[in-house]
Amino acid sequence: MVTTDEVAEAVRRWQSRRVPPEAAAFAREVVGTARPATKARAKALLFAASRLGAFASELGIELSPGVALRPEVLERFVVERRRDFSAPTRRTLRTNLRALARALEPYPGPRPVALPREHAKKPYGPAEISGYLALAAAQPTPARANRATALICLGAGAGLVGADLRSVRGHDVAARSGGVVVEVTGRRPRVVPVLSGFHAPLLACARLAGDGLLMSPGPGSRNVTGALVGSLAGGTGLPRLELGRLRATWLSEVARSIGLRAFMDAAGVDCSQRLGDIVAGLPSPEEDQAVALLGGQRC
Repeated sequence: MVTTDEVAEAVRRWQSRRVPPEAAAFAREVVGTARPATKARAKALLFAASRLGAFASELGIELSPGVALRPEVLERFVVERRRDFSAPTRRTLRTNLRALARALEPYPGPRPVALPREHAKKPYGPAEISGYLALAAAQPTPARANRATALICLGAGAGLVGADLRSVRGHDVAARSGGVVVEVTGRRPRVVPVLSGFHAPLLACARLAGDGLLMSPGPGSRNVTGALVGSLAGGTGLPRLELGRLRATWLSEVARSIGLRAFMDAAGVDCSQRLGDIVAGLPSPEEDQAVALLGGQRC
């Protein structure tokens, strides 16, 4: 087992021919003060600090911890040295340099509180969706039944929530391109194919709404979706209705229909962080292609 004294001795003896002597001396000073627990950690910190020291020396920045390890110097270093290191290496350098800066603070502030990652909502099963549709159809008035049915169809059949859901009018729902689509307006206008199991009830709701809003009983109405969710509560054996779970139902079904799990398994990908970068370089499909892919499967 390597002792603290052995790690400290390794730091004192460390040399590098790739940086100026003053940069190496700066690295030994700050890493020695930080007192890393292992030789591997010391090596990583020495690499980061020596490269920062070389950068600061070139610019005439004072090679002292209170100056060279300031946040603005660290950020300038990782930005201006982007051609010298790969993106993962630059991220590691910044993380290690920030750790050094914290370790050398005489009165360090509290560490950021780790926030739990928000997980995707659990989708509803087919039996639950059928139960909600039955509750919607059993509402006391035809108008409320129409709005409640549209809520389920737009949420679980098209993945709409929030303002996108509340702004849909009857004429925004159309049968075309081999399926049924919803034209979404607002901040992110787009055409959304509807899952095939929701085609008939959603088209019926759209015909009754005409040019009016599918979710609203009239102008000036507020908290429309909240009232509808409340009206669908209390079904036997049904969990509380959540708009997020309705959207998750659509997302899950679309992911299944396009074979997303097979793709991610084959690619060895377990996180979608870079999928947006991949998609950005692909051509957008025509509407009939999107409808066939996203709206032609049974829900």
